[in-house]
Amino acid sequence: MTNQGKRYLAALKLVDRDKNYPLAEAIALAKKTATTKFDETIEMHFRLGIDPRHSDQQVRSTVLLPHGLGKTVRVLVFAEGEDARAAEAAGADIVGSDQIIERIQKEGWLEFDAALAVPAMMGRVGRIARVLGPRGLMPNPKAGTVVQPDDLPRAINELKAGRVEFRNDKTGNLHVPVGKASFDEQRLLENAQAILEAVQRQRPSSVKGTYIRRIVLTATMGPGIRLDYSAV
Repeated sequence: MTNQGKRYLAALKLVDRDKNYPLAEAIALAKKTATTKFDETIEMHFRLGIDPRHSDQQVRSTVLLPHGLGKTVRVLVFAEGEDARAAEAAGADIVGSDQIIERIQKEGWLEFDAALAVPAMMGRVGRIARVLGPRGLMPNPKAGTVVQPDDLPRAINELKAGRVEFRNDKTGNLHVPVGKASFDEQRLLENAQAILEAVQRQRPSSVKGTYIRRIVLTATMGPGIRLDYSAV
């Protein structure tokens, strides 16, 4: 059994492991358990009643957080020619095509936080899907990260403002950041409510029974706090 540190054990004493907390109370408690020297991220973890082996039960989408994530988002856009100039004018941090793709493929370069691509580039971007995909960086139409050139300004602005992509993992779980522990409780509450609504909207029609089985709120280094989802 792993030995827990004194800081974690002290935070654990604040949490009733048998209680399902109302959302506002859970957020206040998560902030109290974020006691490290760095600004921890408050996260929501969902246990879904889906079978991730079935393609029609995948949960994947994006949510625009009202108050962002409290960090600077470096946006890469795969484009060339006029499309590249449009991306630069819209505020993209990095814009490129074959040279960037080759650098990612050969050097493993990943100094960006989000990636967009215009449709004309997707045939080439597909060569690095195995690099970008596992890291959640691969442009995908379902996630709204493959966009028409005219739509680049909106997509770039949303990513910088706090648009977050979520998708279930192989065990049917979702892991979504809510914001920083330094955020006030109201900002975290509004971000969390936006996430809950977005996840609920993505319920696959083929799922029978309970869709959201459990939600846990936690700071990066803190204990899990179970949410009373029925009261949200």
